[in-house]
Amino acid sequence: VQLQASGGGLVQDGASLRLSCAASGRTFSTYSMGWFRQAPGKEREFVAAIGRIGRTYYADSVKGRFTISRDNAKNTVYLQMNSLKPEDTAVYYCAASSGWSGSYFNSGEYGYWGQETQVTVSS
Repeated sequence: VQLQASGGGLVQDGASLRLSCAASGRTFSTYSMGWFRQAPGKEREFVAAIGRIGRTYYADSVKGRFTISRDNAKNTVYLQMNSLKPEDTAVYYCAASSGWSGSYFNSGEYGYWGQETQVTVSS
């Protein structure tokens, strides 16, 4: 599966953005999907994930502010980001997994990655 992320940008503290990740292929619904991010000088970290049947998982740092969703008819996964903070500034990646072994937050579980999209939140 090939992934194409979009929707990043420069916004002010408290604003919202919606990231999209479009997938190629007919088997999108069989993949579990995740969003990760990497800030300058930091390691890549888990943001959110959604399973094949729609169960969602979030990092504590974004819980209550971000919402992950998927539209299998459009082969797309979304990350709605509200109440953005400067510490959310990072490059964001979407990723696909053909099946978690229980560790949805582990980047090693994902075999397919999209290109980065930059999110910058100014204070």
